[in-house]
Amino acid sequence: MASVSDDKADTVCPVARSVDVVGDRWTILVLRELYMGATRFEDIQIQTEATPQMTTTRLKALEADGMVERQPYSEKPLRYEYRLTKKGLAFYPVIYALRAWGETWRKEKNEEVAMHFVHRECGHDVGLANVCPHCGKPVERKDLDASMSDSFATERAARRTSFKRK
Repeated sequence: MASVSDDKADTVCPVARSVDVVGDRWTILVLRELYMGATRFEDIQIQTEATPQMTTTRLKALEADGMVERQPYSEKPLRYEYRLTKKGLAFYPVIYALRAWGETWRKEKNEEVAMHFVHRECGHDVGLANVCPHCGKPVERKDLDASMSDSFATERAARRTSFKRK
């Protein structure tokens, strides 16, 4: 059996055990930022809009569970960046499924899709699917080029600007 943290759910249910690690908004948003390429604490905090304490707590929990590892990028002052481990990368299909569900069920009809994913091999947008509708091949994150909608890019830029004013 794979190792799990000492404070695992008092159950053999894999869903309950998974929720122990990733079952809150802030952890999911931290993971989203890591998948989007953010590696530094400030960038993760800005885009999740979590407090520094919340961000620290979530990153430490993900590190303790083996989903994230810290790597120093500066010695003076000592600063770390956060990288997804193999275990952390394996969670991506869950984030992708949440994205598809949110695009389908949590948006107004007039809102554009926040992220577009294009299958590198055939050059077609995969929409919300994990199988390319053009060539029929299953796709993973490594097979896709991502681009943000204008509204999502504007929203993220506004967070950065607002954070720097504080």
